[in-house]
Amino acid sequence: MTIGHWRLLGPLAVCLALALAGGCKSSRPGGATGTEIVVGEYESLTGTTATFGTSTHNGVELGIDEVNAAGGVKGKPIRLITEDDQSKPDVARTVVTKLVTQDKVTAVLGEVASTRSIAAAPVCEQYKVPMISPASTNPELTKKGEFIFRVCFTDDFQAAVVAHFAHDQGYRRAAIFKDIKNDYSVAFADNFAREFQRLGGTIVGEQTYQEGDTDFKAQLNSLKTENPDTVLVPGYYSEVGTIARQAREIGLKVPLLGGDGWDSPKLVPGAGRALEGCFFSNHYFSTELKDPDVQRFISAYTQKYGDKPDALAALGYDAARLLADAMKRAKSLDGPTLRDAIAATTDFPGVTGKITLNANRNARKAALILQIRGDSFHIYRVYTPEQVGQ
Repeated sequence: MTIGHWRLLGPLAVCLALALAGGCKSSRPGGATGTEIVVGEYESLTGTTATFGTSTHNGVELGIDEVNAAGGVKGKPIRLITEDDQSKPDVARTVVTKLVTQDKVTAVLGEVASTRSIAAAPVCEQYKVPMISPASTNPELTKKGEFIFRVCFTDDFQAAVVAHFAHDQGYRRAAIFKDIKNDYSVAFADNFAREFQRLGGTIVGEQTYQEGDTDFKAQLNSLKTENPDTVLVPGYYSEVGTIARQAREIGLKVPLLGGDGWDSPKLVPGAGRALEGCFFSNHYFSTELKDPDVQRFISAYTQKYGDKPDALAALGYDAARLLADAMKRAKSLDGPTLRDAIAATTDFPGVTGKITLNANRNARKAALILQIRGDSFHIYRVYTPEQVGQ
């Protein structure tokens, strides 16, 4: 992995350098030199959701290491340039502009957070450089253009899974507590409400917060007065732990439900025992799965990084290997040709399930419902798209 020196200079310095260089010219970047193929990556290596970016980067790096160890692509090794977007959408757009216009990468991998992927995607679309998001689930992302892909499911599916699960558990009165500034959280909440009500449930209350807030008791007290039998919190781990603790402090004892934004080693330490027995949906990856390919990935990851991978690491690994597979199939690595090869991906054997990209450049995959017990997450149920009518 190479972390570009531009990252050390900060986003303002990058903007200044790009301006001095003439800004965003429309010349076609090219990331395949005579000796190597350059791929860009942007992740939240620091900032509010740093565990997302770190896990994903580790998976990407492992995937590329394996591709290079097996001979690379078209006889050339892949060189990865990784940029830290500091968990900020504006920085994400800046560093992706740098990857495309200055480093002239062949393709871009990233991001986890939908807000940041949506901010950067138009840059890749403008310059016809394929971008693959490992884990951004907001349905709007791939609508940004034909060069934008993802290897994960979307929130309309994930939210439907949680709605069906809530109904299957016997919950009929759900409340929602969402991050109003977060594209992922808003879309998740809207899709959950639509499906839960279609199934016969009632949304008894809805409150909002913003990333960085630390006192949630006023909103939680308001939700408590509506007497819900569950509360959906479709946010990121950075706030969910505190929300859970404060919910218990005011006497809101019902199970909390969430999505893949909860998947972080910092979730339980932030919540203490407040999330014990609660549930969240996640991508089809768990260290409890017995599939030989999954176990081989877990072993390789653990050997390299000294810790077990989470779902975001697995999706990063799948995104990197899927890109390399498409590069091998493509007749050339120019943007449109590589785009067509990625779009033609069918039954790619990922560790998060087989990946076939549909006409909207999204993957259609199963989801897990995980239960929090102690300090770990355990498989509780599996839902396929067919089970939720998709």
